[in-house]
Amino acid sequence: MDFDELSNQLIGCALQVHRELGPGLLESTYEKCLAHELSFNNIDFKLQHPLPVEYKGIRLECGYRVDLFIEDNLIVELKSVEQIKAVHEAQLLTYMKLASVKTGLLLNFNVNRLKDGIKRFVL
Repeated sequence: MDFDELSNQLIGCALQVHRELGPGLLESTYEKCLAHELSFNNIDFKLQHPLPVEYKGIRLECGYRVDLFIEDNLIVELKSVEQIKAVHEAQLLTYMKLASVKTGLLLNFNVNRLKDGIKRFVL
């Protein structure tokens, strides 16, 4: 798979976290460790970034949060599940549409090799 520079940087950080921790931990653990790795690499991000819904011209806070919003250009949804399902993909695609972001990554840390847990989406 070919990725843009920002996606490559994020994946490099995620690989570092996965090398250190391996599979089997909670999503929140990977999120905090990945945030630390992003900071260490001077990559701008927002953690648990609120994502409002626009409905009939009104912005509504509905409780949606993007796991990681990287440089206002890349949405990253983290998982630690046995298998990525269609609902996880739909969640990321919906977040991308709501935020008007063209690129998203779905990362599942509950795999032996992280490269098997990476899915990239482009609108």
